[in-house]
Amino acid sequence: MDYTEKRKLILKGDMAKVILTLSVPLMINNLIQTIYNLTDTFFVSRLGDIEVNAVGFVWPIIFFMMSIAVGLSIAGTALISQYTGANDNDQAKVVAGQIISFSFISSTVLGILGFFATPFIVSIMGAEGELFNYSVDFLRIILLGLPTMFIFFAFKAIKQGQGDTYTPMVLVGFSVALNIILDPIFIFVFNLGVSGAAIATVLARGILAIYAMYILFTKDDGIRLNKSHLKIKKYWLKKIILVGLPSSIGQSTASLGFAVLNVFVKSFGSATLTAFIIGNRINSLILMPAMGIGSALATIVGQNLGKDNILRARKAVKTSAALATIFLIIGGTIVFITAPQIINLFTNSEDVILQATFYLRVISASLPLMGIFQVFNGTFQGSGHTIMAMLIMGSRLWVFRIPLILIFKNFTTLGEKSVWFAMILSNASVCLIGFILYLSRKWENKIIKQEFS
Repeated sequence: MDYTEKRKLILKGDMAKVILTLSVPLMINNLIQTIYNLTDTFFVSRLGDIEVNAVGFVWPIIFFMMSIAVGLSIAGTALISQYTGANDNDQAKVVAGQIISFSFISSTVLGILGFFATPFIVSIMGAEGELFNYSVDFLRIILLGLPTMFIFFAFKAIKQGQGDTYTPMVLVGFSVALNIILDPIFIFVFNLGVSGAAIATVLARGILAIYAMYILFTKDDGIRLNKSHLKIKKYWLKKIILVGLPSSIGQSTASLGFAVLNVFVKSFGSATLTAFIIGNRINSLILMPAMGIGSALATIVGQNLGKDNILRARKAVKTSAALATIFLIIGGTIVFITAPQIINLFTNSEDVILQATFYLRVISASLPLMGIFQVFNGTFQGSGHTIMAMLIMGSRLWVFRIPLILIFKNFTTLGEKSVWFAMILSNASVCLIGFILYLSRKWENKIIKQEFS
């Protein structure tokens, strides 16, 4: 399906078909990304526990950098989707070029600064001895390879803004396959250990980024760039920052919130923490359809707002909510019934199995709330009103979940169940906030202005 057909489908096609057409590749992409993250861990685990711990230890820093890239990509998707809907390809090309240039420049600066600051950062985090050495080696290489990560995020944003979720999925699949091939070569054949894992990851991403740029500069599918599009323009730089910064803040504060949340969960004992980790891994798989729908919705909302098709944008939100709810009811029902058997695949501890079973069954009954959360998130991101998305992302953990855990722990007899009930109530509360923001209709105001170039 070419660019013109995709645009026609998004603006005029059957809504359920539109959502599923765009979201299925995104669901598969999320699954591939999960495999990507597990690949390094699998091969590094053959080296030893300290090496595995080093890779996991510096992950919060890597995730923080990814939050910045995600913010830029969300800004790109929102702007490009709205210009695509308005049938203004010239402006869409300008935005695409600015996103690429700004992504490259910012990632290069962050990578170089991070390279020199890595020993200090890792030391502040508390690493010593071999853990310190392995963590520094791995993180330094990943940070120098930041441009490869940022460039592909930019490419994905550009394509998604056009309604093409298939091409990024295919390229990520090739990158994962390449990483699986390169990992053992650099880790074991070249005997580079943890550094080899980082080099393999950067090389796989680098080849992916180069080919992605080749597509954008040679393939005429809606957006074909030339060198003039890469020249930084102050207006667009400001626009991208204004739209992207709230998303970056929302992502980074959410990641920090989950780190703090782990500390509180751990206070109930190691069995509760293990149950929480296992339960979250299972939940993340069940939530993939809803996450894909939320991401696809951003494109659909953006293009229809760009076309001034507000009623269709509302229809997209309602249909997405219905589809996400259906998927999560089915997934939640399966998990509710088979929870003990699923958990037994990860652990033999009776205490963990009991706690994780209760957790999964309670959460599975409230999974539709997470679907609604993803829908509101996609709506606000696609419309470019990312402050709304930041509010629901940040408040879910910092305003509701963590305080509720503290209240339940200190003023009730719920014990470890405080965590599970706090999760449900925080999800319900943030969905209510999302619904109020949705009803305000402020998200229906498009953020593009066609008098600029």
